[in-house]
Amino acid sequence: MTPDTVISSTTSGERRRVAPGYVPPLPKLWDPDGPKPAAIGPALWDALREAVLATQAQWERAIEHASGAEEVTTHLAQLSTAVRQQLLGPAEETVEVPRTALARRLLGLMRGAFLERAQALPSPADSNQLLRLLGAIEGVSQRLEADWSQHFTDRLSSPDGLELVVEVAHDLRSPLTSILFLAETLQRGRSGAVNPVQERQLGLIYSAAFGLSSVASDVIELARGGDRLVDLDPIPFSVTDIFESVRDIVQPIAEEKGLTVRLATPEADFRIGHPVALSRVLLNLTTNALKFTAEGFVEVVARQTDARRLEFSVRDTGRGIPPQSMVSLFEPFRRRQKPGEYAFSGSGLGLSICRKLVEAMGSTLQVETEQGAGTRFFFELDLPLAGDSSLG
Repeated sequence: MTPDTVISSTTSGERRRVAPGYVPPLPKLWDPDGPKPAAIGPALWDALREAVLATQAQWERAIEHASGAEEVTTHLAQLSTAVRQQLLGPAEETVEVPRTALARRLLGLMRGAFLERAQALPSPADSNQLLRLLGAIEGVSQRLEADWSQHFTDRLSSPDGLELVVEVAHDLRSPLTSILFLAETLQRGRSGAVNPVQERQLGLIYSAAFGLSSVASDVIELARGGDRLVDLDPIPFSVTDIFESVRDIVQPIAEEKGLTVRLATPEADFRIGHPVALSRVLLNLTTNALKFTAEGFVEVVARQTDARRLEFSVRDTGRGIPPQSMVSLFEPFRRRQKPGEYAFSGSGLGLSICRKLVEAMGSTLQVETEQGAGTRFFFELDLPLAGDSSLG
């Protein structure tokens, strides 16, 4: 640190310069000569006291989380006192700990400094005493973690909570996009030849990353109200192209489980509609069907019901959906009652998005299921033939 370094004062908000080697004093809250726990020997207690002082001297390593040097040492004094009180037992009044990023950083520095000094003792420390002291530090750490959880909950329930969800989803989607690109590049041999086993493994990587990326996109769109779930204007597309794209993505998963993916496309293939939304629904439904099918097949069908309308369905030969799960099947962020219970995903988000997409395309997502025989999700869309003069 240089003499020109500027540090903000936590008390007045003013900014001032400090000299090189400056170490802010610890508040009187932390008294190194205060009561010592009877269960901790003097050598280990001295190691803890020296660790606190060493952390105080390294205050600059935590300044990024603080508004000034005084805030660092105030936090350190509170944490040190909390550790002492953990050791002295429940009879002691519990000090409030500052549940902040700064506190987490300082407690980590203190723990590291203490372990260094405990290991450097001339004679090995008593293991029971060492564990007791480390347990006290961990106890304070858990008090900090609990508040971080509450802080996150509070942030989610605040007016900008949905924006936080969107930010997290964006952070997930960016690296997943890179994984998708790299997996596809390797799978197509652009970086050199790959053997069949590697090709299958790359396919699994691509499928998994694509699924995660889709979940991130679903979260973003659901948080923003779903206004952009469907393309604004219908466009021409090939039903067969969509089906084959879905099969290509899920094929590695099917092969890994020994399942067959069947496709049945209509004779009149080129239609006018919303291909991106349709593709996402079929991919979600097909992936889920594979997830809950142990043997047999998954079938994706587009059946023509009249000149303009197609019924789309995804059928599996899986275990079926139990009656108790049908009630909340389409609810987002539903809670599973017990491990292993049927759920489209851990959050229920995927099926909720599917229903929203289907409704946005003017239809209703329906389900038929039979225990031990399989499940069929289906919906019907008005998709005029491309080039049909009767459009509109």
